[in-house]
Amino acid sequence: MGKNSNTNSEKQFEMMTETPVEPLIIRLAIPTIISMMVTNIYNTADTFFVSQLGTSASGATGIVFALMALFQAIGFMCGHGAGSFVSRFLGAKQPEKAKIFGASAFYLCLTLSSILAVVCLIFIKPILFFMGSTKTILPYAISYAIFIFIAGPFLSASCTMNNILRYEGKAFYAMIGLMTGGILNMVMDPIFMFGLNMGVWGAGLSTLISQIISFGILLYMICSGKTVTRFDPHLISRETYVYKNILKVGLPSLCRQGLNALSTLLLNRQAAVYGDAAIAAMSIVGRVNFFIASIALGVGQGMQPVTSFNYGAGKYSRVRKAYRFMFCTGTVIMLIFAMVIFGFSEDIIRFFRDDRKVIAIGTLALQFSVISDIFQPGSVSSNMLFQSIGKAGRATFLSTLRTGVCFIPLILILPCFYGVYGIELAQPIADVLASCIAMPFAIYFLHHLPDDKR
Repeated sequence: MGKNSNTNSEKQFEMMTETPVEPLIIRLAIPTIISMMVTNIYNTADTFFVSQLGTSASGATGIVFALMALFQAIGFMCGHGAGSFVSRFLGAKQPEKAKIFGASAFYLCLTLSSILAVVCLIFIKPILFFMGSTKTILPYAISYAIFIFIAGPFLSASCTMNNILRYEGKAFYAMIGLMTGGILNMVMDPIFMFGLNMGVWGAGLSTLISQIISFGILLYMICSGKTVTRFDPHLISRETYVYKNILKVGLPSLCRQGLNALSTLLLNRQAAVYGDAAIAAMSIVGRVNFFIASIALGVGQGMQPVTSFNYGAGKYSRVRKAYRFMFCTGTVIMLIFAMVIFGFSEDIIRFFRDDRKVIAIGTLALQFSVISDIFQPGSVSSNMLFQSIGKAGRATFLSTLRTGVCFIPLILILPCFYGVYGIELAQPIADVLASCIAMPFAIYFLHHLPDDKR
């Protein structure tokens, strides 16, 4: 096993440091884009099928998805935190250290997410009210959330494994696990909800089953010897510095995902003033918008193992090329999608919920949103660059911009002056501001990188 692991490590080093940057990023990004799109399709499918039960049921998905972000936050924190070290240690030809960080992060993730699941199940009703649920939305939200909380540890651990696989350059294996669960969820949703007359309970049960299956497939990929990383219990570190470094480098992901949950909470509470239709509309816009953004995010996640691996190997010119390629490619992709979605915004909202108020609020919000999406690659690529190479301070600050530092004041202030238009404009304005703040950090850093190590 040890000899096979060393061979895998050597092959990975050669591929990540010698393959031309652009085709390498594309090779790593395509499986990630596909898996993210499928994941978002099945999240969107949940929104679509649940929306058929009524406007209040549609609003429930927006409430519960904010809570899913908390479990994803734990998974991404551990996955990105360990993945950055895994990739850099492999780049520095230290595979044993990579294994220790990978295994320690996996078990840390399971522990933290299990604690969160228990707390959420015990306090489910007050938590859902706190997240912005109305009395009419609450019954649907509880029915859906019970299954989401049970699935939480599987979701978190899958996010961790997915990111470790990506940082190793094994994005294809990650894609198989996520796609299988996503496709199963889309198939099971209508069967459970309508065929078996389970309603919202069926959507929740479908999500739980799909998350368990995804978890099992990803775990098999790692435990079957296809990767350098192992999850053998004896690899769990007893050294405090390992967990400190995982949490430190993973903090940007925790902030980003945690602020996603907080921003959704504030958005729901502000929208609740205008009724269930406003919550449902913004929930639909959020699902559609994240589906679009997942493509640019996929390119960025294809960049991360390239930048971290080559930074660890001292090949700084490849780090510069990787960032430029990600930014340019992401911008072009977002521009194309923005033009298409803008023209069909009303039809898209009506597809999910044929309700006059939902359509009126959702159409304008979606149009504002896709215009601002063009600016997302600037902030996303800069944040991902610093996180991938272990610059935790800058990465953490940049991760707080889009849904935190820029968004929170806007969502609290704009509705006071512009009503529902303020709710629709808050995130688009935050996207533009975040990009304008983030890009100078990356440009300055890349300009001052030294020459390649010989």
